Amino acid sequence: MEELIQFRKELHRYPEISGKETKTAQRILDFLSKYKPNEVITHLGGEGILAVYQGKKEGKTVLFRCELDALPITEINTFEHQSVYSGVSHKCGHDGHMAIVCGLAKELYENPLNKGTVLLLFQPSEEEGNGAKNVLEDSKFKNIHPDFAFALHNLPGYSKHQIVVKEGTFTCAVHSIIIQLNGKTAHAGEPEKGINPALAIAQIINHFNAKINTDVFSNAYCLITPIHITMGEKAYGVSAGYGEVHFTVRSNSNLNMKKIAEDLEDETHAIATSFGLKSQIHWTQSFQANENDPKAVQYIKKAATTLGNNLIEKEVPFTFGEDFGWFTQKFKGAMLGLGAGEATPALHNPDYDFPDDIIPTGIQLFYQITKEVLDA
Repeated sequence: MEELIQFRKELHRYPEISGKETKTAQRILDFLSKYKPNEVITHLGGEGILAVYQGKKEGKTVLFRCELDALPITEINTFEHQSVYSGVSHKCGHDGHMAIVCGLAKELYENPLNKGTVLLLFQPSEEEGNGAKNVLEDSKFKNIHPDFAFALHNLPGYSKHQIVVKEGTFTCAVHSIIIQLNGKTAHAGEPEKGINPALAIAQIINHFNAKINTDVFSNAYCLITPIHITMGEKAYGVSAGYGEVHFTVRSNSNLNMKKIAEDLEDETHAIATSFGLKSQIHWTQSFQANENDPKAVQYIKKAATTLGNNLIEKEVPFTFGEDFGWFTQKFKGAMLGLGAGEATPALHNPDYDFPDDIIPTGIQLFYQITKEVLDA
C-alpha cells in the first residue's frame, strides 16, 4: 500500500487542470506499465487512458472510472507533498481516486480474473463538465460497451470508510448559463437616447429567483445561483449599452433540468425583447445528473456487505455536479460515495487533502464489485 500512497502524493505534488493533464497521464501510464494490462488506449477525449484487463474466459464487462484533473485553487497546506504549482492543486481528491483505480489495476494483475473484462478509465476534464462526453464521443471508444459502469467520490463530512449509496439521482444536474444583452450606448445625461440593460438584468434576476425551490425531495427542486454580473464601463458619463449575467442552475433530474432550461431561455428572451434588447444565451460546464441504476446499486450494496463496510443509503441527491452522469445515461451504472472523514476539510477548499487511509477501502470495494458483476 505504501507504493500507492507515495504515488498519490506524487500526483498531488504535480497537479494539472482540465485539458492540460499530459504529465499526469504519463505518470499513470508509467504506473500501469508495471501491472501490464492486456490493452491500453490513450488520448481518449483528450488525455484519457483506458486500461483493459481480460479474464481467462469471456464474460461480462465492467468499467471503473476516475478523474485526471485538478482545480485552479492555490493550496495553503505546507506538508511535503504540497502542490509545486501556484494556483493549481488537487482539491477534489482526484489524486486519491486515481490511486484507487491504480490499486485496482495492481490487484487485477496479481489476481487475474477467471472470466470477463475490466476497463479502467482515467478520464480527463471532469471539472469542466465535458470530459466524460468527450470520451464517449471519441471514435476510439465507440466499440466499448460495458455491462455496468461505476465511479466513486470521496465525501468529507462522512465517517472514514463509510460507503454511501442511493438509487436514482445521486448527484444533481448542474448547468451554467451566460446571458448577454445588447442595447445601445448613450450619454449618461441623455439615457433616453440609448437602451440600458440594467432594468432587464434586475427583472431577469427576480424572475429566476422566483423559480427557486430548495426542497431537494421535490420533483420541482430547482436552485439558481447568481454567479457574475457585468454592465457597461466605469465611465460615469456613459449610459451602458451592454450587460451580461451568469447563473448556475441545479435540478435533481436530467428531465427536469431540460424543462427548467427551456423556461429560463424563454423568459430571458421575452424580458430582453420587452426592453428593446437583443439577447444571446450560452450554456457552459453542463453536468448531467448521475441517475444510478438499481441493479448497479445492488452490486455495490452486496459488495460492501460482503466486506463488512459501514453502508448507508442517502435519501436525497448531492447538490454538486459530477460528469459521470454522461456514463449513467448511456450505460447501466452507479456512482457511490466513500467517506473521507468528518473532520476532513470540504471539497474545493484550499486546505483539503485526500486521506490516504481510505485508499484500501476503495480498492477492495471496486475489486469486490468486479467479482459480483462478473461472477468471477
